[in-house]
Parts: sequence; structure tokens; C-alpha cells
Amino acid sequence: MLHPQCLDFKPPFRPRKELEFCIMYKEFGCCDYQKDQELMSKYYQIMDHFDYSGYASCAGFIFDLLCQECSPYAAHLFDAEDPSTPVRTIPGLCSEYCFQFWNKCSFTIPFLSGDPYIANFRENQTSLCHYLEIQDKDYCYPHLLSNQQLTQNLGGIQVNSDGCLQLCLEEVANGLQNPLAMVHANDGTHRFFVAEQVGLVWTYLPDRSKLERPFLNITQAVLTSSWEGDERGFLGLAFHPKYKYNGKLYVYYSVEVGFDERIRISEFHVSANDMNEVDHTSERVILEIDEPASNHNGGQLLFADDGYLYIFTGDGGMAGDPFGKYGNAQNKSALLGKVLRIDVDDNQRGPLYRIPPDNPFIHEQGARPEVYAYGVRNMWRCSVDRGDPWTKNGKGRIFCGDVGQNKFEEVDIIEKGRNYGWRAKEGFSCYDKKLCANRSLDDVLPVYAYPHKMGKSVTGGYVYRGCEYPNLNGIYIFGDFMSGRLMSLQEDKKTGNWKYNEICMGMGLTCAFPGLINNYHQYIISFAEDESGELYFMSTAIPSATSPSGVVYKVIDPSRRAPPRQCHYDPLPVRVKSNLIKFVPQESEFTSLVGIDLPNDNFEPQSTESYRWHQERKGRRRKNKSKLESAPHIQKGAVRLVGDTRSDRGRVEIYINGEWGTVCDDLWTLVNARVVCRQLGFQHALKAAKNSEFGEGKDLILLDDVQCVGTESSLLDCRHAGVGTHNCAHYEDAGAQEEHANPSQRGLWV
Repeated sequence: MLHPQCLDFKPPFRPRKELEFCIMYKEFGCCDYQKDQELMSKYYQIMDHFDYSGYASCAGFIFDLLCQECSPYAAHLFDAEDPSTPVRTIPGLCSEYCFQFWNKCSFTIPFLSGDPYIANFRENQTSLCHYLEIQDKDYCYPHLLSNQQLTQNLGGIQVNSDGCLQLCLEEVANGLQNPLAMVHANDGTHRFFVAEQVGLVWTYLPDRSKLERPFLNITQAVLTSSWEGDERGFLGLAFHPKYKYNGKLYVYYSVEVGFDERIRISEFHVSANDMNEVDHTSERVILEIDEPASNHNGGQLLFADDGYLYIFTGDGGMAGDPFGKYGNAQNKSALLGKVLRIDVDDNQRGPLYRIPPDNPFIHEQGARPEVYAYGVRNMWRCSVDRGDPWTKNGKGRIFCGDVGQNKFEEVDIIEKGRNYGWRAKEGFSCYDKKLCANRSLDDVLPVYAYPHKMGKSVTGGYVYRGCEYPNLNGIYIFGDFMSGRLMSLQEDKKTGNWKYNEICMGMGLTCAFPGLINNYHQYIISFAEDESGELYFMSTAIPSATSPSGVVYKVIDPSRRAPPRQCHYDPLPVRVKSNLIKFVPQESEFTSLVGIDLPNDNFEPQSTESYRWHQERKGRRRKNKSKLESAPHIQKGAVRLVGDTRSDRGRVEIYINGEWGTVCDDLWTLVNARVVCRQLGFQHALKAAKNSEFGEGKDLILLDDVQCVGTESSLLDCRHAGVGTHNCAHYEDAGAQEEHANPSQRGLWV
């Protein structure tokens, strides 16, 4: 699969300022102007060592080799994408090119690379070129320049043979109980607030740390249950457009009043003493609506560009909207099955809300003046289009996903006074044939509808208008709660039609970079934008209000990004009075212990501290021994895997002289990992992980420069720099991933 990547593990880009040195990559690559100037400087420093003859023979080779850092496939050329191999100092070369380079310019090698292996092979053409080869011949230089399969669609969103857009994800938050809304306050702080169905709202800072105290806690008032699929609960949250100045926010939740169930829309104010906590005594109930059934509760709140508050209600529940002659949705005297629009400005005195003067049914007898649009079944998640960043096309459109009855799910664009068809129609087809035949229905058709073989509960999304991924601009991304499908629509500006593409996770090595993943929990609950316009979605493994399996994911396009520094922003400072909980990705939340016995039944697993893979911690040594480390029965050379929730992968730690320590090795290979895997009772090694892919150690570094044949019984039997002798830091800690374990030999893991 085509997946261009740079040495910083991010997609390539179009430079903002034209390159002057590596001009072959001026349209698209991995260098901005600053990096281009650095490479030019390095080039002239190297060439200063040569006379005219050397310059004439080798200038072109030096230029080509240096500029491959700017190639859109730099990560491939330098083997950076494969954690089991060291990052190259000279790009991977095709054999015939390498022979030419060696014959003419082998004397330049010390100026290009300090790699000791290259220095050893320098005098031997065959050995050197074999070392500089890369396994995938499609990507060796310069063949990749003429490989049309790699270059013809370079920079565009990659699509597989089935038409699926290939995207990746980044985990942003986890351990949430059915997270069904993530919103920002548009106040310059770039915080985001995640609401749980049980009635809690949490504050996250731009570095993704979570405040220990909730922003809002109305769990005692919210009506919900632990039943899977219960649609009641805390359902919506919206900040006033002028929140920065008035501190007002609005919530939508289910309540029980006596024996009745109701929807409640309330106004709160932020605390005067803490910008990260709501004043719970400030609640004012704006509106309550009786709910005749426990399902179809709607739940979306949003402020559109006109400054008014939009409220999206369900049709009241049960099947087929059986309320009254035509159902709630077609009855404009009912507030259920509607899009409501109200004015909540200047409501400190007088009415809690006013009716906007241009609401469409103000003068219609019997109609509720709050109604903005009708014929809605159960719109689940709506959004306002920010508009194209340059032309502002599309700005202000409101997109909604409307959950279907038993055949179709649909996506609508909300317009004033329009009828969205339910219960006469479901998607494009008739549901109630008598109502459907009514010529006065005048309903607006969906933008898109899909059958239940694709999914059974649409989750509306957003039109992407962020800065980081230009390819996604204008694409509406949404999903389905039941099937877990991620989907997209893109408007044809000429015809006004919307083209559908499914979204698949990038395959192969497309997402195999630090921080990126290509899987997510099935039940897609909601989508979100952060303050800068980047796109997220929330899903859970168990669709229950009390299950802490909810995760927030950021959507990543691995084929193209904006130039570095273009999307930079400086968040306003946040005064924090609560403790902070550092974000720990799920895959490294707990320590796993493999191949050893626990010393006693009272041992409790401790959460491992999360570190960035590139953070330097040179020279730090700790000699604190845990109960586990001091256990007398552990043999010298025993290994364990640490830093992942699963028992078949993790950071490699070795037990020597009564202490556990890490293997810190930038040359860590699959052969070395094979020795570890066999020692732990696994039949195969799938991956040799480097650069602290499974987290950094905190104590000793015991081994470095390990070189195994593959048949050794322990890493201590392999060549190495000596116990405790190393020239590395914990950001280079090695790991391994196994396959086909023998259960009787795996030991215990926590």
C-alpha cells in the first residue's frame, strides 16, 4: 500500500516557501524551507573537503543522498517506519546506483555517515551495497522516483481497491463511561470537555491531561441505567458563543419527575472561583418536555452561526411514531420530533428564552413558535459547518444524522421550516403509505441514506475544516453506532450530489508510527471538533452508560499534512486548582509480567508511568527493588515483558545480579527478539520494537549493543557491550511482540 511518511513519523506536505536546494521536492515532500537550508549548509561543508576532481565526480551523488530526507518516502528510504531496524544514516539504495556511487565516491562515505557498520564495509563494494539495500525494492533510491504506482497519486487520500479511504487514528482520552459529547468553549484555552452519559463532564487540557475534579456533576439528577442501549441520560452540552464573557453553558438530559420521564434543557454558569468547574447552584431549567417512552430522546444542543440555541428532540419513542393521527414528528403543536430554535441571550430578567422573530411557524395557528423544522425521528448528532477556510463555502450549514426505523439511516442538512418526512418516509422510501401519498407533505429528501445491511443507527459527524490535513477539507465524516462503520460524503460542486466513500483503517505499515493506531472500539457514539477544527470521534467497547470502556480518537490522514508551523496556536493559560491526571494510552496503561511466578498473592499491579517515546532520560539510575525484583527464585538472565495490557508484547527487561533493568539498544533486531520470545515460551517473534514503543523504563539500563545469532538460550549468551555498559538512554528501550504462545509456559500477567 502507498503510504508516504517523513522521518518525524508524519505525512509529507507542500512547503509554504519554495525550496532552494532540494528543488526536486519543492512541490511535495518532507522538508520546509528551514530544513532545506540546513541540508544546503551540510552539503557545502562536505564539499569543502574535496578538490575539483572530487567535486565533479561526487557532487551529484552527495546532493541526491542528502536530499532524500526531503523525499515523501523518507521514512521508507531510511527504514524509520520499521521499529525493528535502526534508522539509516544513508538512504536505502538500489544496487546498481550503489555500485556507481562506490566506484566513484566511496571516499565520501565518512562525511555522510558515522555508522560503524558502514565504516567496516566501506572497502568492500558488495558488503556495503548489501548493507545499504532495503527489502522492498519498490522503495529503493532512485527506483521509487520512476515507480508510477507510488508517484501518480502522491499526496492524495489513499483509497484501496474497494474504494475505502485509508486513515489512521490517535488515542486522545480513555476510561470514559459512554462519552457522548466532546465540545470546546471557544475561549482560546483549547481545552475540551467530554460528557459521559451518567452526568459527568470532564475537563481536558491541550496536553491531554485530565482534571481530577469534574467540570460538571449532575449524576444525582440524570435518569439513566446500566442497561446496554439505554438512550436516556446526559445527552447534550453546548457552550454559549460568548462563553468567554458570560460563562453560560447549556445541557440536555433525562430526568424523572414523579412517575413521568422528561427531557430537560438547563442553563448553568461557570464558577466565579474556578474556571474549570460549573457553579452547580446556578442551574435554571429553560425547557422541559414530557417523554412518553424511554427511547428516541434526541439529545443534540448547538449554537448555529445566527447565535441561537438549536435543540434536536426525538419523536417520543416506541416504533413508528404512534402518537396521534400523524405522529409527533408531523404535529407542529408538539415539541417532539423537531428541531427547535430559541434565543437565550439577555435572559437574566424576564423570560428564560425568547422566540427568534424569523422562526417559520410563529404565525401559524396551533404550531409551537419554537419549531424550526419538523418531521424528525431521532436525530443523533448534528454539527455546524465552519465553511471552507479560504472561500467560506458551506459555512453555517447544519448536518444531522437521523436514526431510521427498520430499513434506512439518513443524513440531512437542516433548513428553516422544512419537513424531513418522518413518519411518512424513512430515508428515500415510504414508511406510512397513506401519509407518503399526501401531496402537501413537501418534505426535503436526505443528502444520503443507507440500508440496514450497512448499519442500523447513524451517528452524525462533521465536515472537516481543520488545518492539519488539507486532503480532508470539505469531507463530511460520520459513522454508524451498531456496525462501527466510519463513512464519508463529499459534495460535487457542479451537481450538488454527494459521493459516498467508506473509511477504513490504514493497512500494513500505514499507521505503524509512534502514537498512531488503526483500530477502534465498535460502538461509535459521537463526533467532535476541537477549537482549532481538528476532528475526533468517541466509541466504546460496551454500549452501557456505566462501562468505562469509552475512548476518544483523533482522525489522522497519513498521506498528507499541512506544512510544519502552519497550524501552530498558543493556548491561553488555564488556572488549574485540581490535580491533573496524565494521559496514558490504553496499550501501555498496565504492566504485564510474563514468564515468571508472582512471589505472593498480595502483589498488586501498578500503573506504569507514561513517557513520550523521544523523551531523554540519560544517566538516571535507581536501585530500588520491588518485592518482585528481590524474589530469590528468579534466575540470572530471566526476561519479562512490561508496558502493555496484553501478555504477548512489551518492553524487554532482564534480571541480572538481583535487579531488573532494560535493554536499551538502537540496533535491536528481530533475531534478538526471537531469543526473548523463545525464552518466554513463544514460538515466533512478530516484531522487534525500538524507541520505547512499549514505554520507557525507569530504573537500570543493563544491556546495550546486543547481537544474537538467534539460537541462544538467553540474551546474556549473545554478544553485548557488557552488563551495565551502554551509551544510550531510556528512549531507546527495546521491546518485542510474540505469536503462538504455549499457555503452560507463559506464566501470569496483570
